[in-house]
Amino acid sequence: MIWIERLNQFSMWDFIALACFILGWLWIGWRIENPRETRPSVSYLMANFRRDWMQEMVCRNPRIFDSQVISSLRQATAFFASATMVALGAGLALVGDTDQLAGVAQDLALETSPEFVWEIKILVVLAFLTNAFLGFVWSHRLFGYCSVLMAAVPNDPEHPRAYPRARQAAEINITAARSFNRGLRSTYFALAGLAWLVGPEALILATVITLGVLYRREFVSRSRRILMQSDANTPVPAAPGPQA
Repeated sequence: MIWIERLNQFSMWDFIALACFILGWLWIGWRIENPRETRPSVSYLMANFRRDWMQEMVCRNPRIFDSQVISSLRQATAFFASATMVALGAGLALVGDTDQLAGVAQDLALETSPEFVWEIKILVVLAFLTNAFLGFVWSHRLFGYCSVLMAAVPNDPEHPRAYPRARQAAEINITAARSFNRGLRSTYFALAGLAWLVGPEALILATVITLGVLYRREFVSRSRRILMQSDANTPVPAAPGPQA
């Protein structure tokens, strides 16, 4: 009963905004990882390039370039994991001092809510940051597996295990990139979740903006048009204004 009483401290718009927030996060992740064949996402296109990379690696000798690339990928995952840990620590400290947050909200003429409401809003953000951290850590581990598999690929292209192991390394590489991208999406939505501190309307607006940014980058960005070029000599169409 006490939980029912506490949940009554949230308005109907809070529940609607939270549902839109979570469903939007789930939908964009599914849409990016399961695109239509006629409209592939950037992540899908990059997966094919990763397979090509591992096939080319079989014939490359020495493989210093490949080791440098995989090392830079691991460094990126380690950086984001560390940054997420710092954010989690700050969020946990904030949960223990919601009175100060409520005071800031009151100074900014935001909604005045009970302490329990502020704690739940912060915990939602922390949940997404935790998911991001786990994604980055697992991605780091998988890139380590990939580096071992790459080292196990024979230098002789005629070796019967060369290309099968290269394909294994490619799939592990793709899985690592997928975990990294999921971590990034969780980070984006964690930032959007901070808008709930302002109110449910702000959370809905932040969710729509985040979905728009992710969709544009994956499906209508200039970088996607470049990746879609089948011939390296084909000119890339000009884009109206700066795009990522």
